Amino acid sequence: MSPANVQSHQENAPAGESSDGTATLAEIARAAGVSAPTVSKVLNGRADVAPGTRTKVEELLLLHGYRRRRGSTTQSQLIDLVFHELDSAWAMEVVRGVENVAREEGLSLVLSESAGRLTPGQTWVDGVLARRPVGVILVLSDLTAAQRAQLTSRNIPYAVVDPAGDPGDDVPSVGTTNWQGGLAATRHLTGLGHRRIGVISGPSRMMCSRARVDGYRAALETAGLPIDPALVREGEFQHEAGYTTGMELLSMADRPTAIFAGNDLQALGVYEAARELGLRIPEDLSVVGFDDLPLTRWIGPPLTTVRQPLIEMAETAARLVLDLGRGRQPATTRVDLATNLVVRSSTAAPGR
Repeated sequence: MSPANVQSHQENAPAGESSDGTATLAEIARAAGVSAPTVSKVLNGRADVAPGTRTKVEELLLLHGYRRRRGSTTQSQLIDLVFHELDSAWAMEVVRGVENVAREEGLSLVLSESAGRLTPGQTWVDGVLARRPVGVILVLSDLTAAQRAQLTSRNIPYAVVDPAGDPGDDVPSVGTTNWQGGLAATRHLTGLGHRRIGVISGPSRMMCSRARVDGYRAALETAGLPIDPALVREGEFQHEAGYTTGMELLSMADRPTAIFAGNDLQALGVYEAARELGLRIPEDLSVVGFDDLPLTRWIGPPLTTVRQPLIEMAETAARLVLDLGRGRQPATTRVDLATNLVVRSSTAAPGR
């Protein structure tokens, strides 16, 4: 999955030719007080431009609404896929989905990680401008307005998978029905007779975390059950957070009989906490996860979870980006794929 040979390309459009009728490269060069080849270097992400000059040219490109004409330059046969963290089975499912489409289209994949930041740094953007991929897919990430403008001016389409926040109406995105998933998970537990149900959310800065907990709250309210703030915990979408918050919940004097974890990795942490405390699943504790990663079928007992169609989400985002790059306008650029509950052996009636 290593990238194809990436070559540096020069701007093919003549300096006096406008990309879309708004301004020519020559006009932007005159306004910036630089040569047209310098503007071309900025457009191509070349490193041999002074930072102040680069900033001035980027501001003028944005001011004039410059957009490179489609097909005016040679693109590399690459899709850029960027994660804020690339260290889990969840991320591998997304990679698999994008790779499925890339393989069909004869494209290669470039993987990047933004070291936990939800917005990648400018170094990454500069690399994208130099690579000239056919499209960019961001996972649980977002771009600044300036970064979006840079990609748009080069006619590099992008989309966000499972956006951390509200990406805005003008940003193509593919998500899932997180609220409905939280509702279904909690309804399953109330239907089994559970009345004290803990929930471990993901980080509150992420829209999907809040939506899942909102679904949990709605299910409790519909069942006529009170919402105990002590049973609502927050943690990162990692095994360690599930273990830590699981220990806290299960060490309570009036502990929950069931826990809805924000994702499958957290659920595995809850499994570990329960095992250390001598609690059996599902006899003493029911657990529901979220994602339906392949490993959830093989752990003991197999995990009841909400299936988030990660591969399909990634495939949809990849096709959306390719359509936009080919000048095809899809019916919608905001897509939410359905979740569904997968019942396995980790849930049962309380006190079975």
